[in-house]
Amino acid sequence: MIKFFKNSYLTTRLLLVLIGLVVLFILGFPYTFIYSVAKILLYCLFTVIIIDILLLFVKNGIDAKRITHDKLSNGDINHVTIEITNTYKLKLHLEIIDEVPQQFQLRDKTFTTSILPNSRKKLEYTLRPTERGEYEFGNINIYVTTALGLIQKRYTINQSMTIGVYPSFIQLKKYELMAFSNRLDQIGVKKIRNIGQNREFEQIKEYTFGDDFRTVNWKATARRSQLMVNQYEDEKSQQIISLIDKGRSMKMPFDGLSLVDYAINASLVLSSVSIHKQDKAGLITFSNVIGNIVPPGNKSSHMNLILETLYKQQTRYQESDYGRLYRNIKWNIKRRSLLFLYTNFESVVGMKRQLRYLRSIAKDHLLVVIFFQNSELNRKIDAKATSIEQIYEKTLAEKYRQDKELISRELNKYGIQTILTEPQNLTVNAINKYLEMKSRGLI
Repeated sequence: MIKFFKNSYLTTRLLLVLIGLVVLFILGFPYTFIYSVAKILLYCLFTVIIIDILLLFVKNGIDAKRITHDKLSNGDINHVTIEITNTYKLKLHLEIIDEVPQQFQLRDKTFTTSILPNSRKKLEYTLRPTERGEYEFGNINIYVTTALGLIQKRYTINQSMTIGVYPSFIQLKKYELMAFSNRLDQIGVKKIRNIGQNREFEQIKEYTFGDDFRTVNWKATARRSQLMVNQYEDEKSQQIISLIDKGRSMKMPFDGLSLVDYAINASLVLSSVSIHKQDKAGLITFSNVIGNIVPPGNKSSHMNLILETLYKQQTRYQESDYGRLYRNIKWNIKRRSLLFLYTNFESVVGMKRQLRYLRSIAKDHLLVVIFFQNSELNRKIDAKATSIEQIYEKTLAEKYRQDKELISRELNKYGIQTILTEPQNLTVNAINKYLEMKSRGLI
């Protein structure tokens, strides 16, 4: 009986009917006929309520389950499906409330639908997490009414589960597929002609416009009576190492995702592409101390190691120690490598404080410093100013962008490669730079 009252609810329809009956009883005081009609309607209502209760509570005829992946992809759209089974022999109207993880701060994940007798129905919705970590789903609550719509029965279905939100493996799979099918250009990755000489001989082919004339094979040209060139393939097993700054400069969010998470997602994809190119991918994270280190490797299990390491990254956003990073690189990376440093310099002064360490790293390795443009400020610069306040804001935004470009030029002056990018374009720009460095034979 306690369970019956706990799971029973009065509907809005029933409350409106009761209000109507109250009005009739009030009008029935001076008019006996109206009072008699109201009494008959009240008895009929009690009868219909009993029938509605019997229809709903004669059995437990609703079941549901939540279908989702065993992990969610950070910063991407993830699909969640609720499958509902109706074993009643009548059509029902449902209100479904799914208890999504508290990180999403959703209080309105409610669906209203109907389901036919002895049938199943699937409902789908999407979630976009912006933080790595464990997310806890709760129960599925289903409120059921019949066609009479006077009493509502609640079903609480235990679907509690804990799901990890990992770095963007959806992006990873997309880029892996594109790389495998040689279609990276479809998502913004440029086709770059090989122009370096640090490559291994592959074959002799006919000359095409743009080929390096220094690769002409004169003996093959004489035999075929047409211009032939040697074709080379990039050297393999080069070390590509991602250095991820977890300091306070990387805390800034764009589109809900922090710069650290943009860097984590990009380094995951870059590691996969480099392994696909038969290079070795490694990882170092740092802030005021050195975090995790994954030595360069290209075995089949290496990507899982990088993925799990990136998933477990904890950020305290303290001041980053580039001197400690330099000493760690000096001690642990003996072979010349391509280093992608994901960081963010907000001012020229801030960059110059770290410049001596960056120059020291660049003496032994090919260093690419990746830092970020503020996409919100870029939109403000492109917008038309219509007031003195907007002109002032636009001027400050242009000054900020010029400082970023000045930082890039200053680093280039010391032989340090740079990528100045908006956060949403980070992955594509990092891959383009990697392919460019490889094509030029710089590693």
